[in-house]
Amino acid sequence: MFHRLIKTFAFSATLVLAAPVAAQESDTEKAAALFESLSLSRLLDIMRQEGLAYGTDVGRDLFGAEPGRDWQQIVDAIYDIDRMTARVSADLTRALEGDDIDAMIAFFEAEPGQTIVSLEIAAREALLDDAVEEVSKEAAIIAMADEDPRMTLVMEYVAANDLIETNVVGALNSNYAFYSGLMEGGDFPQALTEDEILTDVWSQEPDIRASTSEWIASFLFMAYQPLADEDLEAYIAFSETDAGKQMNAALFEAFDGLFVDVSRDLGRASSRFMLRQEL
Repeated sequence: MFHRLIKTFAFSATLVLAAPVAAQESDTEKAAALFESLSLSRLLDIMRQEGLAYGTDVGRDLFGAEPGRDWQQIVDAIYDIDRMTARVSADLTRALEGDDIDAMIAFFEAEPGQTIVSLEIAAREALLDDAVEEVSKEAAIIAMADEDPRMTLVMEYVAANDLIETNVVGALNSNYAFYSGLMEGGDFPQALTEDEILTDVWSQEPDIRASTSEWIASFLFMAYQPLADEDLEAYIAFSETDAGKQMNAALFEAFDGLFVDVSRDLGRASSRFMLRQEL
């Protein structure tokens, strides 16, 4: 979230070898259909907007001023939507090999799957507005304190998909990639060993876990507000099936690869940009 060929008889090699090719093409088509049913193109476009805003923040932190046009062009190239889409599509297709893609498509091309996807996309887009994000966080905090039944269901969904742990690991991987990019760029103040980088990254784990837990709870609580209890329960039930677990694992694998790539590129670009300014 693997097909294996055993060629038993030499005379049947052509027929045996033909089968995996057809299966591979079928799986590729199914992965593309799943990509579409999950509205991943729209999600990636939103993530590009998040990335551009993050790149601006990085520029402010690094340069102590509002980043100029040159930096914005670099960030824009790193978060190129065609590149992002191609990377996630290819990695997702590879990660789904041998999985029950039919069951995934069946859930997300019908109801409540389609409504769930639409609500998640709309909420993610709304959170591009900092004011909306603050209101969302406050609402989630109140719901937690009041033991709101909907928040209880949301947290059941979070637990079923292990969302906090996987997102924390993904954030740590991205931070490590950013450090690595800084080192590769050649303008890091001092050479750090891999152990030193790992120690620094792991020191951020408690803060990352806290902010991740807060964001996930607020995002999903807002996204699923219009959803009927039985529909959210159906989503939780799907998440606990083999197909649900496979899809979740495949999505994290695909998006983790993207995040690592852009984080390393952003670190490398930051270092090289500072070096160029010094020259």
